Amino acid sequence: MEMLLALLFGVLLASACYLLLSRSLPRMIIGLLLLGNAANLAIIAAGRVLGTAPPLIDSGAVALAAGASNPLPQALVLTAIVISFGLTAFVMVLAWATWRSEATLDAEALRRAEPPALPSTDSKVAAAAEARP
Repeated sequence: MEMLLALLFGVLLASACYLLLSRSLPRMIIGLLLLGNAANLAIIAAGRVLGTAPPLIDSGAVALAAGASNPLPQALVLTAIVISFGLTAFVMVLAWATWRSEATLDAEALRRAEPPALPSTDSKVAAAAEARP
């Protein structure tokens, strides 16, 4: 089972890297989703995957049972899912606003929105470039 999770993690991570390097903003958003899912899968795989007992501490005991799965990675992944959902919604709204203002979702075409002399190591040149309309 761990080998299958490792293989799935590798596929998700490779797909996420490929999509994040594309020029299209919707593909980048999907890559961001896949990257979050790959991270969640890695956290789950780091804990015990197949527990034979529920992750409950019996009365009078001070630790989990011997075959119990670890509840901490499950709680971390649940939190990461909520954060990933919020981040994805925020990025989708940013992409929608970009499409409405620039009429394109191509990352290379969005370079025209940047000031021409940025980035510059000289602060005076950068300030003058930002001041230009």
